[in-house]
Amino acid sequence: MHVSDVRRDLIAEQNALDYVVSSIDSAVFARPTASPGWAVADQIAHLAYFDNAAAVAIANPDAFPAMVSDLLEAAARGDSADEFTLGRYRAMQPTDLLDAWRSDRAALADASAGLADDDRVDWYGPSMGSKSFLTARLMECWAHGQDIAAAAGATIAPTDRLAHIARLGFITRGWTYVNRQLEIPAGDVRVELLAPSGDHWTFGPEDAEDTVTGTALDFCLVVTQRTHVDNTALVATPGARDWLLIAQAFAGPPTIGPSAQS
Repeated sequence: MHVSDVRRDLIAEQNALDYVVSSIDSAVFARPTASPGWAVADQIAHLAYFDNAAAVAIANPDAFPAMVSDLLEAAARGDSADEFTLGRYRAMQPTDLLDAWRSDRAALADASAGLADDDRVDWYGPSMGSKSFLTARLMECWAHGQDIAAAAGATIAPTDRLAHIARLGFITRGWTYVNRQLEIPAGDVRVELLAPSGDHWTFGPEDAEDTVTGTALDFCLVVTQRTHVDNTALVATPGARDWLLIAQAFAGPPTIGPSAQS
C-alpha cells in the first residue's frame, strides 16, 4: 500500500461524511453527541481545525511548530483546548462551518498530493510516516463521523476503508498500555476480522495465545472508543479482552470509551 492509496481513501471517507452533514437540518448541528460537551458542530469543527493543521504540517513545516507552541501556551494559561481549537468555528453558522471544513480538508488534499511513502511529517508529538499520518486523519474522520451520524439519526455504510483503521487499532496495542504507564502484556494477539466486503483480514501470528474474532466494524468501533467491547459481537480471549477494554488507537492522554450497556 502506498501513501497515495491512503490519501484516496481519506478523501473518500471525508466525502461520505460530507454527504451526511450536507443533508441534515441546521438545528441538528446543535444536537449533543456521544462525546461529552460536544455538539455535532463541534465534531465538524474538530475535524476542520486538525485538517488545517495537517495541511500546514505538510506544506509549511517551518510554520507548524508555532501552531504547536500556541496550543501549548494556551494550555499553560489554563485555556480550554476545546475553546482554543474550536472557538473560531463555534462562532460560525452551519453553512459557514461546512464551507470551512471543506476548505481545510481541500488544503490537506492538496498538500498531501506530493507526499512520498518515505516522507515524515512533524505533528503534536514524534514525527509520523506519511502513511501513518494520513491514516490517523482517516481514522479521525471515520470515528467522529460515527458520532455525528448517530446524533443526526443517520448512518454511514461501512466500507473496506476500515482496513486502515483496523490495522492502526492492532498496531497501537502496545501504545495503549504505554500511554497508561502499564506494562505491555507478554505474548501476541491474533485478530481475525470479517470485512464489509466479505474479505477476511488477519493481524498477528497464527499461534498467538490470545485472539479476537468478529467484524471489522465492531473492532474499529472499539479501538476508536466509539463503543464498549461488550456491546459488540467480538469474541476475545481474556488477555485480548483486557486490551479491548482500554484500546486507544488515537494519540493523546488516556481516555475511556462508552460503558457497557445492560
